[in-house]
Amino acid sequence: VLEKFQLVKSLGYDGIELDSPNGLDRQEVLDAREQTELPIHGVVDSAHWGKPFSHPDPKVRAEGVRALETALNDCKAYGGSSVLVVPAVVSKSVSYRQAWMRSRAEIARMVPLAEELGLNIAFENVWNNFLLSPLEAAQYIDSFASPNVGAYLDVGNLVRYAWPEHWVEALGPRIMKI
Repeated sequence: VLEKFQLVKSLGYDGIELDSPNGLDRQEVLDAREQTELPIHGVVDSAHWGKPFSHPDPKVRAEGVRALETALNDCKAYGGSSVLVVPAVVSKSVSYRQAWMRSRAEIARMVPLAEELGLNIAFENVWNNFLLSPLEAAQYIDSFASPNVGAYLDVGNLVRYAWPEHWVEALGPRIMKI
């Protein structure tokens, strides 16, 4: 872990994000952070594609929620401020409505923990066929009624859907990270 942090630092980066759950020794991560003085700004929920919150199987969704819980706890331990989350995946077998309802219910279970830990759950816009417009994304974020839920705006991913400045205008203060 230390070698990777040193490499990132030598390349001129001023911070890092880690996947979580990640299988890394937490103390080793913290030691690498301290030795390189490279802050860990947040974590990326590493399970949201394999165990999506929109999955038809409630057991898979529950595994996704447990992974988000781990990511939130790791983020707090690392000194980060946010967990990047892909909220849902729409597919031939998962309708848009199902994705909205299932993901909304599952992620809502972790909002109180995020609030308690003082962390943000930030939804990344990706090519997942969900939240295809900035107005939808704003409505989805607002449905959680929490200042700890917002957007992790990936302007590169927006090329498929629209112009980034339109998303910035529509999401405004909901944007937590870019």
